[in-house]
Amino acid sequence: MNGPYLTRPTQYNIEDSNIALLGSDLEKQVREHAGDKEPAWDIAGTQPGLQIWRIERFTVKEWPKSHYGNFYDGDSYIVSHTYKKDQDSEELFYDLHFWLGSETSQDEAGTAAYKTVELDDHLGGKPVQYREIQDYESPRFLSYFPRFFCLHGGVASGFHHVSAPPPDATRRLYRVSAVQVHEHAAPHLQVREVPVEGASVVQGGVYVLDMGRRVWQFNTQESTGKVRFKAAEFVQSLVDEREGQCETTVYDEHGQGAGAFLSEVGIHLVSAPAESPSTSETALFRLSDASGDVVFERVEPPALSTLSSDDAFVLDASADRASPAVTGSGICISIGGGEGRAAYATHIVKMQEGQETDAFLAAMGA
Repeated sequence: MNGPYLTRPTQYNIEDSNIALLGSDLEKQVREHAGDKEPAWDIAGTQPGLQIWRIERFTVKEWPKSHYGNFYDGDSYIVSHTYKKDQDSEELFYDLHFWLGSETSQDEAGTAAYKTVELDDHLGGKPVQYREIQDYESPRFLSYFPRFFCLHGGVASGFHHVSAPPPDATRRLYRVSAVQVHEHAAPHLQVREVPVEGASVVQGGVYVLDMGRRVWQFNTQESTGKVRFKAAEFVQSLVDEREGQCETTVYDEHGQGAGAFLSEVGIHLVSAPAESPSTSETALFRLSDASGDVVFERVEPPALSTLSSDDAFVLDASADRASPAVTGSGICISIGGGEGRAAYATHIVKMQEGQETDAFLAAMGA
């Protein structure tokens, strides 16, 4: 099995996922009325805050607030973030995400996409839409969760709570990160469950091996103190939630006892591959049918003044590692007020004219 650096998100065929008619005029009319009848949307977006739903067999189920921050790789979720740009104003703005686990089914993924568009319609088309893929989440999405857990399981197989003491024979391996989602904010704890195998442990990481009554923390040589501290916080949370009924041990890669950790799970260390060279190029493209033919062309310069209400625009900042806050390595699509297009792609942010995000405007030099 490939390690975390070789993981590929599941590819979904829209024609096979029950959403092939998305974008048609008839389907849009159906969606507008269907959204008003969805019980889950009764209080959606009515006040600032976070709301989460999980897709369960083609239906939308409210995710318990006690589970906020916990996501399972076999599931698909819809996450709505409602906020005010001006606290003195009553106007509400929305970020609307659908998150797809690496093991979710095509039907669940299709339902999440369809229901996200339905909720967008229910909220008057104002939300900025984000498609989130497990392990490739946008900084915006991760910023909602001071503690983000991505765990094995899901609605189809049942899910376990990370703090529940498993049988002593059970082993779960977690990769711990400290994610800086805002420049001046404290790092967020990020925990992702990985297979208990050698390829899961990469130099520079910190790992927690949960064996029920025993919990071991393993610090690789190149791991940072900040990540080690966050891993210790996670270990302590397991101890607290299990009322102290487990023993903890911390191993450093070249310290005493490290071999016990490695032999316990048969892990060998591998080096992380070098990152691809970065580029700071930002490209803007216009999609227009003003000439009678549909034309997709590059526009220079990529500036706010070049946008038009009669056209749709694509801002490609996916390779801009110097400004990751633009989309978190993706594509922004701006649809003019005179357009009626819906946009779907493999990692996109969709926004209406007048609802552009601050990151999008900054990338455009506004």
